[in-house]
Amino acid sequence: MREDRKRERFTECWLKAEPAVSAYVFASVAGFHDAEDVVQRIAQELARRFDEYDSRRPFVAWSLWIAKSRVIDHYRVQGGSRIVFSDELLGRLADTIAKQADGRSERREALEACLDELPPKSRRLLDLRYVDGHSAEKTAREIGSTSGSVRVLLSRIRSVLANCIEQRLATENS
Repeated sequence: MREDRKRERFTECWLKAEPAVSAYVFASVAGFHDAEDVVQRIAQELARRFDEYDSRRPFVAWSLWIAKSRVIDHYRVQGGSRIVFSDELLGRLADTIAKQADGRSERREALEACLDELPPKSRRLLDLRYVDGHSAEKTAREIGSTSGSVRVLLSRIRSVLANCIEQRLATENS
């Protein structure tokens, strides 16, 4: 893989994994600045070892496996008396975060696909309300309707999206 493509691929993977890794580290390491330092060391190690990553497996899980080791190393350097969690508990926490990250990713992909399926008027209504941050009243003025009507339409659109997402997730997991 070309070096620039490898860097680009790593960046894509890291941007998706970083929230899960940060959540794990900040839940495991006492002290905000210490946790930030550990996250930075993990990112550096992941970049350095990216050639070892097996792309057939989830990057988040690999990242959390390395993160677990770096958290344990952090506490060993700090002195054993400061360890807040056992190695086993840190492993279980990493597993839980990895599973949740995968679920959020699947749910986000399903949401994006369902949004793409919405009629243009429904999509515009959502954009006005949630992307542009307009109130129901301002959204109603934009589309020439009443705020009550906008609230009803938004409620229906949210229901359609929720059903669509659940159907997509059920289809993918069966």
